Parts: sequence; C-alpha cells; structure tokens
Amino acid sequence: MASSDEKPGPMPGPCDGSTPGKPMTTGQHILDKGTQLMQSLKPIKHISQHACTFAFYSHDICRHIQTHHFVSRINQDFLQSAVYDSPDSNARLIGVEFIISDRLFAALPPDEQKLWHSHAYEIVSGIWINPGMPELIQKPELQNLARTYGKFWCTWQTDRGDKLPLGAPALMMSPQPENMAFVDAELIKERDDKYRVIREDLIQSRVDIEEPETVSSYVDYWRNTGKGFAIDIQQSDMNSNKS
Repeated sequence: MASSDEKPGPMPGPCDGSTPGKPMTTGQHILDKGTQLMQSLKPIKHISQHACTFAFYSHDICRHIQTHHFVSRINQDFLQSAVYDSPDSNARLIGVEFIISDRLFAALPPDEQKLWHSHAYEIVSGIWINPGMPELIQKPELQNLARTYGKFWCTWQTDRGDKLPLGAPALMMSPQPENMAFVDAELIKERDDKYRVIREDLIQSRVDIEEPETVSSYVDYWRNTGKGFAIDIQQSDMNSNKS
C-alpha cells in the first residue's frame, strides 16, 4: 500500500490533469439542485472565512502547494477547515486542517505536539491572506490566529499529478523562515496579484500582532530535528472482540 512518501503508479483518466469521470447529466444537475434546496447543509453554512496560504509536505520540504481553507469556528479555542486546491466551484477537496488555541495546544502530550505547526510566522509574514476581506476588518481574527496551532492532513496530492485521492494521507507543515526559501517568489506574487494584495503592506500592517510568549520545542518539529513524518499503511488483524 502506498505511503505518503511514495509516488503512485499509472492512473486512469484524461491527460490534462482533470478528475476522471463522465460529464454530469442534466438530470443529475436537477437532482443536486433539489437536494440543496431541501436539505439544511448546516456544517457547510457554518463556514465563516476563506484563507489562502501555502503548505509544505512534512516528508519533503521541497514540495509546497497553495491551499484554500474554508474555516468554521466551533468555539473560541477550536476551528476546523476543509482545504481545497482552489476557490473555484470545481475545486478538489485535498485535505482537512484542525486549528486549536495555544491553551489547548499546551495540554497536548509531546508526541502529539510534534504533529502540529504554528501559524504566527505565516500570518505576520503576509503569507496568510483572506481574499476579499479588508485588512482592518480581518485584523482581530488574525491576532487570534497568530496564537493558534494547526494539524493539516493532505489526502489528495494533486501537485504530483494524482488524478484521484491515492495512498496514505500526508502531514503538512506551515511556512517558516527556513522553508520559504523553497517557494518561488513569483508564485506568491501571482497569488497576491490575483487577490490585489501587496505582501509588504500586509507585513507592515501586522507588525504589532503578538506571537505566543512561549513556544514548545515539539511544535514545528522539523525545525529543531530536520526530521519529518510519513505514513505507511500496513495490513493488520481486525479486532472482532466485543468489549
């Protein structure tokens, strides 16, 4: 079974990188519209913000992707986001990120903290943006997010050409001073031009955002150890004993 550090074999589908499958029929469009009208879809309607940033693979610092997070807040200490490869209607769901406050993070055991990344640099460096939102309005939320930590699992590695979600999920890392050297500055400029933001202006406007006072030595684990994490899927016996 493929691991998060292993390239998949030949895949079905078109050569243009689009998702394999037949075009939707008129009947399917009508059915989908009907269910949208009749069902509540409450979790989706609870989404309150769209963030665009970059993420790195824990097992391969040279690989990075642009990500679009559609975030819902469960309470003041916990958020969750569906992560897509674009903000378009045909975007592919490539993963999920859970975000917790520094208070909750501090209570996690060391082995669990190793799987989480910090958000402070990502925000104060202007890498994290909220498309369409004026900086002044978004500033209070950015101040909160700078003191949070995320655990992001990528389940569809579209950047390596996967036409379907294949293999094991991959743990992702946040931008930091060390790994930003691997990002082509032109990619960030293209993103910023698209959303009409100037990174230098964002950095200046966020200079007063406070970062966590104390930082665990286990968060952003790769920065201190040079080690990442990759998942291997192994066959195991099923537990059939009722407890």
